[in-house]
Amino acid sequence: MDAQQLLERQSFTELDARSRAKKLLDEGTFTELLDPFERVTSPWLARQNIVTQSDDGAVVAKGTIDGQPAVVLGIDGGFQGGSMGEVSAAKIAGSLELAAEDNRNGIPTRAVILFETGGVRLQEANLGLAGIADIHAAIVDLRRYQPVIGITAGPIGCYGGMSIAAGLCSYLIGTREARLGLNGPAVIEQEAGIAEFDSRDRPMIWSFTGCEQRYRTGLIDVFTADDADAIRAAVIDLLRAGRPEACRSERVAGFLKRLSEIDTSAQATPQQAAAIYGKGFES
Repeated sequence: MDAQQLLERQSFTELDARSRAKKLLDEGTFTELLDPFERVTSPWLARQNIVTQSDDGAVVAKGTIDGQPAVVLGIDGGFQGGSMGEVSAAKIAGSLELAAEDNRNGIPTRAVILFETGGVRLQEANLGLAGIADIHAAIVDLRRYQPVIGITAGPIGCYGGMSIAAGLCSYLIGTREARLGLNGPAVIEQEAGIAEFDSRDRPMIWSFTGCEQRYRTGLIDVFTADDADAIRAAVIDLLRAGRPEACRSERVAGFLKRLSEIDTSAQATPQQAAAIYGKGFES
């Protein structure tokens, strides 16, 4: 990318969740469901003296992508770290369920999920976990009919139960700024010690869980610049490619085989992980 292209490109990461959804949908087709004016907020945060947000940090946008029906589900990383509570999870799960129902009725609705989330909202505990489980089930249902594409683009990344949701998607797109992992750096350090994972060592963290490394290890499908047009183009390409022969979550034997090659007695390195995972994951 030359200097002029760098100046002209629009950062996807710098857009909020609503603007990201608008950018992905075909121009003029954006319609938001349960928008902020509906005032559907978390009933639990206010009881804990926590300021609520009128969309509970989840944007549900319906329209078309490449001329075909689509729903874009955006998670607002600026509200409670993009964490999932009862309402935000229900908005996402319910939208995916309706998209699957569309397909059963002959309407080929596909879905894009914008992951900017640390996982479950601790203040809502089991309610958030149950909501995330509903999201998992809805992704698996919808991906039988149409590709479900996940995107993680910003510095919050995608962690916790929502990283499992990302792993269930048909395809994943990531940028250099983003990370993807089950447990966050601070959690790993707390449980295993600083010698295992130093949560203050940003280069080390990105070398293991950054999307560039995740691309090398086959855990995401497209690694792209933080460019809104490039990300939209990647989404369209993946939708045109259709459903993959096997999603990552269906390649259990392949993943178990690769995990068995890891020497847990020695400190892992990004290079070793890339070498082992780079061999592929046959079903």
